[in-house]
Amino acid sequence: MKCPRVAAGSRGPMLLLLLLVVAGVCVDSYKPVIIVHGIFDGPQQFQNLSRFIKKVHPGTEVTVIDLYDDLLSLQPLWKQVPDFRQSFNSIMKNAPDGVHLLCFSQGGLICRALLSTTPNHNVHTFISLSSPLAGQYGDTDYLQKVFHKTLKKNVHFICYNKFGQKVSICDYWNDPHQRLSYLRNNIFLPLLNGERPHSDMKAWRENFLQIEKLVLIGGPDDGVITPWQSSHFGFYDSSENVVEMQKQEFYLNDAFGLKTLDQRGDLVTCVHSGVKHTTWHSNFTVFRNCMEKWLT
Repeated sequence: MKCPRVAAGSRGPMLLLLLLVVAGVCVDSYKPVIIVHGIFDGPQQFQNLSRFIKKVHPGTEVTVIDLYDDLLSLQPLWKQVPDFRQSFNSIMKNAPDGVHLLCFSQGGLICRALLSTTPNHNVHTFISLSSPLAGQYGDTDYLQKVFHKTLKKNVHFICYNKFGQKVSICDYWNDPHQRLSYLRNNIFLPLLNGERPHSDMKAWRENFLQIEKLVLIGGPDDGVITPWQSSHFGFYDSSENVVEMQKQEFYLNDAFGLKTLDQRGDLVTCVHSGVKHTTWHSNFTVFRNCMEKWLT
């Protein structure tokens, strides 16, 4: 909602009362924003983003969920999701007009799981900020933090078993050369993407489609999300050529509702060059170009 402008020099107690009422309406019109951090992150990394939101949309309630911070973010994602849901639900129940969900990196996958497994949520816009939505497969600094001196081609030996699935990054490690092992042994992403059939697929799809807008943000200079197109649901084939979202099987089959969102006109993509992974949430230009209009 846009607040009306008042001409300079206007006076009078009734006008002042009207302005106070209108100001209250304008402030209250912004939906609360829930932020979910990424791997090795916590609330302190999102102070700038919170300030951006409040600067452009004064009075907005912004909550960065303070759970599984820093090294605790390596806990398995199916362990994290129920705890995030408790915080998510407590905010959501006090926001009858709906909330926005803004999720960074690994947090984007946590949020997708929240949306898929939470019936009757009231999320209006889900913004996925540089998240490995179709998986991760790259020799990056983040990989070395988790598996020291391990090359990407060998990570499947660690990840695709019951012990590896207790480390969060393994829950979305998608080795394009080990497709069958990924589908068989990864207990998180193949279920979320509907790549492995399961009994909750229909319900998860219906839940996910309750959102009114999906905003995907990423860019070629990210340096961590590999391939960077994973932030837009693209991913490697077995020859490590990137297959764009619209040609992915989970899109073509509309396995979790992505194609439906696109056909509804409710899928928005924003590609931004020159942004490193750890600076997405502190870049005001990215906020203005890719997020601001969707957080009203």
